[in-house]
Order: sequence, then structure tokens, then C-alpha cells
Amino acid sequence: MADKLHFDLVSPEKRVFEGDVDQVVVPGVEGEFGVLAGHAPFMSTVRSGAITIHAGGEVTRTFIRGGFAEVTSEGLTILAEEAIDLADVDAAEVNKQLTEAREDLGQARDEDETREAQGRVEKFEALLQAIAH
Repeated sequence: MADKLHFDLVSPEKRVFEGDVDQVVVPGVEGEFGVLAGHAPFMSTVRSGAITIHAGGEVTRTFIRGGFAEVTSEGLTILAEEAIDLADVDAAEVNKQLTEAREDLGQARDEDETREAQGRVEKFEALLQAIAH
């Protein structure tokens, strides 16, 4: 039996996942990277996108928005600004939210409103891209 990687996925609201897995593929800012048991230690900023968790022949995908990944001798920890199970995502609802965010962006009255609306547009665009793959 191959070694397992201990993996923790944490968002501000809750611990989304904790357990031993075979591999995790992470959307790093410099490109995707896979982590297996025994991986060399390092840290990376993560970009919005889907992480793919391989465990016992099952593959699950979770959308994360921003954060950090740290690989240590104990395993992989991802601290994400937000985490959404892609199995729970309704593409039609995300498209609706994207349309609303784009309208808000066009109607923004100041820099704060522009920044907030732009962040929502980027999140929903990344979420739709993650659903499509």
C-alpha cells in the first residue's frame, strides 16, 4: 500500500476537508502542481480555481478562491479565502450572479464599489471555468 498524504483544506468558515489522500492537484499562481506523500516542503500562493483530490479511486473537485498552500513533512494544508464543493454548484445560478456582478461593475460609483464588483466578476468567471473542466 502506497503512502498517503495528510491533507487539510480550511476556509474562514470551517475546516472543509481533513484526511489522508493519494494526491491533491492545486491551482498555484505559477501553474498547477500535484502533491503526493513525501513531497518536498514548500509554500505557494494559490489562485482561484479547482483543487482535485484523489483518494482511494475517487476524485473530488473543490473550487477555492485565493489563499496559500503549505507542504510540510506532515502533509499539505491549504488556507483558502473561500471553498465551494463543485458538486453543489448550479451553473445557471453562477451565470446569473456573474451577470449581476458585471452590471454592478458598470454602475460602480467609486473605487471601493469597483473593486468589490470586479472581485465578484473574477470569482464567478473562475467558478464557471472550474465547472467546465
